[in-house]
Amino acid sequence: MLKLRFIFSETLLTLGLLFLGLVAVKATGGLRARGSAKEPGRGLVWVRGFLHTTILVLVVLGARGLAVGLAAGIHAWESEDDITANRVDLAYSNALRAVELRPGELDYWKDLSASKFRIGQFASVLKDKPVFQALSGGKLNDETMMRFAYCHYYLGEYDQVLPMTEELIRSNHFFAAPYVLEGMTYTAQRKFTQAEQTYLAVLQVFPSQESAVEGLAHVHYLMGHPETAQKVLDETTKFPFAPPSRQRFEDLKAFYAQ
Repeated sequence: MLKLRFIFSETLLTLGLLFLGLVAVKATGGLRARGSAKEPGRGLVWVRGFLHTTILVLVVLGARGLAVGLAAGIHAWESEDDITANRVDLAYSNALRAVELRPGELDYWKDLSASKFRIGQFASVLKDKPVFQALSGGKLNDETMMRFAYCHYYLGEYDQVLPMTEELIRSNHFFAAPYVLEGMTYTAQRKFTQAEQTYLAVLQVFPSQESAVEGLAHVHYLMGHPETAQKVLDETTKFPFAPPSRQRFEDLKAFYAQ
């Protein structure tokens, strides 16, 4: 989607620049002054020269802007490809270059934030939060909010996590990720009752949410009820899970049975 938007916008800018240049040249060429048609007034010659020079400068500046935009877009594409291929260091360097070239482009900041998150620069991700708020008009999308919330979680700033997950839950009751992160946060705070309630809430809507199943089982284990933890995992046979997930459940059951 980013590539398509970039190609479309850059094409429009290029065509617009060419059109305005042609119109301006045509307009200055059509200027008339007193005197013969073959020998226009000397003042008009200077005016035409000045206007043509101005048009040339503007076209050059516009072309330079297009070149910068194209370079930024290429770096952004490379960053997304690097993230997909798990080349996180390259993803970071390409995203950073895209932001340096076009600091006002929100999508490039998102790529940079994603690459920072993947290499564990959680504090640096949070440091960029004011930029996201400024470029998005103060309204962060769900993906960005979740990334910031996870950064707070990994930094042990649990009091910063819960307001963000609560806001996400209020805005979208069918978004499972904030429930899971909230359950993880309560577990880290050893508030096991709240964690259990949170995991149960998400499993009522998404009974095959793997992270919620594992989180609920782990809470029961930490509460000193390994048998209940195994029962939670036994319940997964009623729902479709991929073979790797089922194998992990079996491994967890074996661990809880020790």
